[in-house]
Amino acid sequence: MAQERKPYVADEQGRWSRCFPVCVCQMALLLLLAIGSSQGQTNVADTRTKEEMMLDASQRRLVIDGVIANLREHYVDKDVAQKMADALLAHEKSGEDDAVTEGQAFADLLTKQMRDVSQDMHLEVVYSRERLPDHAATPSAESRARYRKVMEDNNCMFEKPKILANNIGYLKLNFFPDVSVCRSTAVAAMTSLNGSDAIIFDLRDNSGGYESMVSLIASYLFDHPEYMYSPREAPTESSWTQSPVAGNKLADKSVYVLTSASTWSGAEQFCYDLKMLKRATLVGETTRGGAHAGVFHRIDDHFGMGITEVRAINPFSKNDWEGTGVEPDVKVKAADALETAEKLAETKLRKMQAIH
Repeated sequence: MAQERKPYVADEQGRWSRCFPVCVCQMALLLLLAIGSSQGQTNVADTRTKEEMMLDASQRRLVIDGVIANLREHYVDKDVAQKMADALLAHEKSGEDDAVTEGQAFADLLTKQMRDVSQDMHLEVVYSRERLPDHAATPSAESRARYRKVMEDNNCMFEKPKILANNIGYLKLNFFPDVSVCRSTAVAAMTSLNGSDAIIFDLRDNSGGYESMVSLIASYLFDHPEYMYSPREAPTESSWTQSPVAGNKLADKSVYVLTSASTWSGAEQFCYDLKMLKRATLVGETTRGGAHAGVFHRIDDHFGMGITEVRAINPFSKNDWEGTGVEPDVKVKAADALETAEKLAETKLRKMQAIH
């Protein structure tokens, strides 16, 4: 079976990252809308966008040179970057690339040649029949306003919080949106649950999002700053939660997180960190398994590449959830996760009441 192509999309600030199939139907369209027409339009005069690009030796060399330049400048391990560069040039010199004339096939070949050296499955050369937008361009005010409107029209992907039986708070969040746009929505949602005796986060349909929002929501669950591990960046000041949150009463309440096989990316970070910190009970299915996201670099109109640029520090384990997903503490079908979590919370609350 052919490998599924996963498009890159840009956020409000013009950063590029993977948007995996789970969010293509919903969030990819929203984020692509935010780029603005001036950055992402296809050049209709360019007939190469209508069919597979056919490459000659000089065109292949330009792509190889672009790949090598990006590896040398951006790849996390400079020694390995040089070894990959040497290997790419050696393959070209030996004539191994000569038979490959189609754009997608050439991107696949270069990806294999890099991975054979580095064993880094997150390195990838990407080919697009359509013209790749210039991700380095500063988004226009119109684009930012469009992004904001889309988020606001969808309540920043927060569904209305509820108080379930036994005073259990329930929040379904389908994406972790940009804090600069959606902070007030997030704060209002968490504040509405402040009097709960336990809280359930429903991430069964969550396709990921911004680490800053992951950290903001997690801030309500601790009475002191906690390090939120991310495989996408080295630790910075923003890697810690903003705990304690003034007036918050949830820091000592039981937390349950609902998961499914569609829970993805930033949602998995939320699950993984809370599980490793023993702060939440995960209920549902093993998550999808998307941890590492390379930064995207445009080579030309039709080729780009994803590159791992930082060494993240994981204080919990040698491994993260890349390719394996986050295992729930209580395994049930996703459809049964909410009912199961409610029963677990109710049982624990009754025990606590009996003690007191």
